[in-house]
Amino acid sequence: MPSNDAGKILSSIATGDLPVVETLTRMTLNTMGDSGLDARSYFLVRLAGLAAIDAAPMSYLLNATGASDVLEPRDLQGILIALAPVIGTARTAAAAGNMLRAYAAKMEMGEAAAEAEKKEASLSGKAR
Repeated sequence: MPSNDAGKILSSIATGDLPVVETLTRMTLNTMGDSGLDARSYFLVRLAGLAAIDAAPMSYLLNATGASDVLEPRDLQGILIALAPVIGTARTAAAAGNMLRAYAAKMEMGEAAAEAEKKEASLSGKAR
């Protein structure tokens, strides 16, 4: 059975601990140049691969920032439609759910960041 510290560490990784997420995001972006693909093709391939392996929502979240510059929601739908005959109904539905969970997590992170900035500004105002 893992120690309490190990449990905390694994939990922080699974929920998107910032240093881990930053490292994984850098890895994602660093391989784009090496792939020889344009950004749109790169993220289409990555997201299709994530759907095919039944990746966790955090995996989609790691690709969301770069992908949002070159892909639209219809592209995600297109990926799932194209993959459905290959990966099956259950995995396609799971991928759609995990994409939605990643989107929700991104929204929650944005709200949390805005709240933290608001608190920081409030504290800065009180210190003056």
